[in-house]
Amino acid sequence: MPTLLHLDSSAIADGSVSREVTAAFRAAWQAEHPEGTVIYRDLAADPLPHLDVHGISAGFAPAEAHSAEQAAAFALREQVMAELEQADAVLIGSPMYNFTIPSTLKTWLDHVILVGRTAGETPSAKGTPVTVVASRGGSYAPGAPREPFEFVTTYLEKVLTGMLGLEVDFIVPEFTLAAAVPAMADFVPKAVESKAQALEQAARRAKEAAARAAV
Repeated sequence: MPTLLHLDSSAIADGSVSREVTAAFRAAWQAEHPEGTVIYRDLAADPLPHLDVHGISAGFAPAEAHSAEQAAAFALREQVMAELEQADAVLIGSPMYNFTIPSTLKTWLDHVILVGRTAGETPSAKGTPVTVVASRGGSYAPGAPREPFEFVTTYLEKVLTGMLGLEVDFIVPEFTLAAAVPAMADFVPKAVESKAQALEQAARRAKEAAARAAV
């Protein structure tokens, strides 16, 4: 059965645009594959521990040589790597926090990236399609004054494609803070339009990913 790996990282439980758009993607994907499996991680509500020296060193030593601490740390890495490897499609919600991704998502990446397995010359999940919902409070689009400060899509494209060998597409709802910040009131119509476009893109790309998984 097709499997979707769905990660959310917004610290906001209610009212999060990234969560709303990932939910739309997931609903459309499940409509195409009602018998499919969804592996879900809410990285904000249930964060992974930071990768420590035991988890790092265990990745470079055979299992039989692991200490008890290394074995425990690597068990978690094994779990998240296996979730990625068994997925037919991956969905990631990544709002912009201080110009980059949430630390909880960075922690997941630290655990899942292992050169010689998931990363390197022959990544174990190579070619898996990934859709990233990269929401942001303002605009960092090409030509915007803050374009040079955009380190969400620029970072994730490099790490997901260049290290993990995944095929990445982005959905980018902007101006998500317009309704809450008085100084951004003039951008409310743009926020509404951007979210509507993001929801439409999510439904369309979910169907595309679902069709690909069925082949």
